[in-house]
Amino acid sequence: MGDGMTDIENITTLSVADAVRFVSRAFVQAGVSEANAATVAAALVAAEIDGQKGHGLSRVKSYALQARSGKVNGTAVPQLEICSAGLIRVDAQNGFAFPAIALAISELLTRLPETGIAAAGIIRSHHAGQMGAHVEALAEQGMIALMFANTPKAMAPWGGSQPVFGTNPIAFASPRADAAPLVIDLSLSKVARGKVMAADKAGDSIPEGWALDRNGQATTDPKAALAGSMVPLGDAKGAALSLMVEILSASLIGANHSFEATSFFDAEGAPPGVGQMIIAIDPKKFGGQAFETRLSALCSAILEQSGTRLPGASRGQKRQDARQNGVNIPSHLRKEVEDLIADA
Repeated sequence: MGDGMTDIENITTLSVADAVRFVSRAFVQAGVSEANAATVAAALVAAEIDGQKGHGLSRVKSYALQARSGKVNGTAVPQLEICSAGLIRVDAQNGFAFPAIALAISELLTRLPETGIAAAGIIRSHHAGQMGAHVEALAEQGMIALMFANTPKAMAPWGGSQPVFGTNPIAFASPRADAAPLVIDLSLSKVARGKVMAADKAGDSIPEGWALDRNGQATTDPKAALAGSMVPLGDAKGAALSLMVEILSASLIGANHSFEATSFFDAEGAPPGVGQMIIAIDPKKFGGQAFETRLSALCSAILEQSGTRLPGASRGQKRQDARQNGVNIPSHLRKEVEDLIADA
């Protein structure tokens, strides 16, 4: 298994740095540049640590096979277009989303001191992964951030039977005084489609109510769910929110709509070409330090009630555990990565 690995009851444990290096090797062997491989591997390992397993190591094989087939350009260098003082567009060049998102965040941070609010549209992109991590990076620099992304079709419009929208996630983050940022990350399907994919890889069933099969019937079989349609969060309301996300992350900026995009899960066809939109706000431009005081009062009003917690509150402990004890990798995912490394 190599240096730094232990295998106890079919679970491999690596340090965070070793896990990133291990995954990076699989991507480099698939033809991804070393810089892109490191960026993508770090994002997937971080999602795994945070408990977002559908956006974590279960994605390594499909990502690598897409790079190998050319569906994803593993050596892409994202290109920046300045639209105005507060608006930018990043062309991901049909590469992985993470390098393009990193460029967008960096550029937004250079513009916010002047504009107070700025937005970045990312086109010709791919799976954005754990979106909370991207807005959290802006909140760590004192900014409020919203992110919208469309994904390949997986969800029918309310009252319809054929998928048109993706699961179209939304993420939000806000800085907090003397505390980690508040982060909210949610899919507009009842659950993220990546959770269904992870269940499929692990050979597990899914709870009834997550998805429908291709005939519109409820299913607990993840394979049938992936061939069918996800159930929207909040029924008609979730479908309406998906339409809003579709407009912001595709129609507005020129990315493929969900119904035009190819799958994130296989190596067939053209690049997905989906889009992401990030909107960042400097709260100090509105009310100086008053925002932090007001947000603290709001959080206190929530937490003073027994049984409540803030969204994402557990991620800090998960990250601390990973730093101290390493990252646990199930045997079937470890084997996938090892096979990719050996199969170059």
